[in-house]
Order: sequence, then C-alpha cells, then structure tokens
Amino acid sequence: MSRLFLIGLWIVIAFSPTLKAELQQNPQLEHPVRIGLIIDDLGNQKAAGERAINLPGPVTYAFLPQTPFTWHLATRAHELNKEVMLHLPMESDLGNPLGNGALTLAMPKSHFVATLKRNLASVPYVAGVNNHMGSLLTRDPTAMRWIMSELRRQGLYFIDSRTTELTVAERVAQRHLISNGRRDVFLDNVPEKSLIRLQLQKLVAIARERGEAIGIGHPYGATLAVLQEELPKLKQQGIELVPVSEIIKHRSFVIQQAKIDRLSEARSGKLLGVRAQD
Repeated sequence: MSRLFLIGLWIVIAFSPTLKAELQQNPQLEHPVRIGLIIDDLGNQKAAGERAINLPGPVTYAFLPQTPFTWHLATRAHELNKEVMLHLPMESDLGNPLGNGALTLAMPKSHFVATLKRNLASVPYVAGVNNHMGSLLTRDPTAMRWIMSELRRQGLYFIDSRTTELTVAERVAQRHLISNGRRDVFLDNVPEKSLIRLQLQKLVAIARERGEAIGIGHPYGATLAVLQEELPKLKQQGIELVPVSEIIKHRSFVIQQAKIDRLSEARSGKLLGVRAQD
C-alpha cells in the first residue's frame, strides 16, 4: 500500500473522532475466538452438494463455475443464509484438468477477463472468490492483477487457498484494496475421519492463538460426517463459526490499525526530532 494512501488515511482518522475512537479500541477483545470454514468443489454432484449446504451453522460454500448443479445449490445455500463464493479454476504447475471456466497463463487478457466474468455470472449470490488449484497461476502478478481488478470492480473479496508457497495473490489483492484473506488449514488432504478431526483441532488451535482462522474442506463423505458431528460442539469450546467475510473484515481492520499505529509513531518521532533541533 502506498505511503500517500496511508497519509491520507491517517488524515481522515485524525479529523474523525468517531472513527479514531473505534480504531483505538482493541478489536481482539471485542470478538470471541472465530473460525471461517469453506467447503470447496461444489456444483458437480447434487447429493453431496445438498448434504454440504445443510451442515449446521454459517459455513461458506465455494462453487465451481458452469457446472450442472451450481445454480441450484448456490441459490439454496443463499436461502439458508449461507455465504456463497466462486471456486475459480486456475492453472496448476502439474497440468491437472481444471474443468469449465479455467484460467491459464496462455490466455490473452481479453479472453482471460471474459472467462472470469462469465464464471462470476454463473454463480448466483456470489460474495467472494477463492482459487481452485492455481499453483502456477497464483504465482503470476499479471494474471492476479487482471483478477483483482475485476473483483474490485464487482465489490468481491478474495481468499487465497495457498496451493503454493510462491503465491502472490494475497499481496496483489492488498494492493488493489480488496478485502482478502488466506487459508490456514486444509481439513481433508487425507480424507480419513481421524485425520480430519486432527486438522479441525489444528484449525481451532490456530484460531485460539491468533483470534481467528480459515479452514477449507471438500464435500467428501468423511469430511461432511465429521463436520456434522463436530460443528455443533464449537460453541461450548468458546469457538464461533462465522462467514468467511467476517474473518477477513476483522483481519483488514487489524492490519489497517497496525499500519496507522506505525504511521502515527513515525510522525511522532519526526515531530520529536524537530522539537529537539529547536
């Protein structure tokens, strides 16, 4: 984020007592420990999708574009007050099949952006986007700029599934001033109930340490069975399940406060230096 933007933000806050007072509070103390949970890869299977969207609590659902059951399932999820995302297929470094609506590095910009728009239009009530695969595409700053520009235009958030440690997606999203976040835990890389429970415990442990965390799972039978059993127990453990947008809204708040604090400290240091010279 540019220094000029931060200076402007500091000026707005300095002359807005209400906003200044709000930012000076510690948001970590205002919320219980929270997790956001995304179920990916929805849209190709009706029965598994219906079972997924009926999980208890405000789980967030990410639908593949242009698939047989995406429109029906996403509409039903919205009717159940669940948050809906586009699970955007992006080129992987393994060359895995991506299905309809795939974005690749070989695409010219016009085709790339047109495909992105068509994908977004194929998912009703879409609030945000995360990447399906994408270990190659998320490394590319140009491709990520094209995506983030369109998401900003449509007012959508972005979650980096982090299928590679070399991803630049989160950084590019931040530069485009898009609400964004990252996956902390995959629940079911190994779809066995005992291991899924361990991963869910890991997600909760990260949330206890940081105040919040984001997990991603899939509509596997084992995953849905574990979540059906374990999600109702979260509240008694002091954990609140919330839509993913609530997690990233809070993260953005904390990050902006930290940047504002650093800017204020730097400004105070400069003023002290001037006074010392006087």
